[in-house]
Amino acid sequence: MTTDLQQSFFDALRDRQLLDHPFYRRWEAGELTRDELTRYAEQYRHFETMMPEFLTRLRDQLEPGEARDLVEANLRDEVSPPSHLELFELFAASFDATDAAPSPAMQGIIDAYDGVARRGTVSALAGLLAYESQGASVADSKGAGLAKHYEAPLEALLFWDEHGSIEGNHAEWTFDALNSLSPDLDDVRSAARLVGDAWWAFLDERELQAA
Repeated sequence: MTTDLQQSFFDALRDRQLLDHPFYRRWEAGELTRDELTRYAEQYRHFETMMPEFLTRLRDQLEPGEARDLVEANLRDEVSPPSHLELFELFAASFDATDAAPSPAMQGIIDAYDGVARRGTVSALAGLLAYESQGASVADSKGAGLAKHYEAPLEALLFWDEHGSIEGNHAEWTFDALNSLSPDLDDVRSAARLVGDAWWAFLDERELQAA
């Protein structure tokens, strides 16, 4: 990946590093209530449900070649048994999550991913990367917090352990796919920021509900 592309992408998210958000800081410190984790699981489920559809849509938009192959590999990891959604449901069940409609901010995340997909493959890849580039560290932090502070059973940690181990690869694949398209840097910055803002707003919503 070129230095200019790296710089444009990370500049867009410089103040949207999710582990800096107060919600995740409280998660790491063991300050969330069980109810907060339950409500979080009920909402995050919608993102996990959407992700295979987003990756399939992106793959089908790409011409045969390196970028499509890399997205296909990402999708394969997402849905191969046990799928990521199946692993997530183990976490959700451990915290008694029930069915719940998407909150306004979670709907904002879903709309943001739909929005970058509508713009084209460069925007879709940049939007995907906005979360994936942070995914491994976020998952590791969540898993460690759950194990240390929240008496989470082993099955509740499997989803986060899996993401901690593979999201680094997914981010690298997505960077490579994006770079292979010789992207417009303004498109990269705009799409990354759109998705980064949506995730930040979701964590803001968690904090407001707690207050």
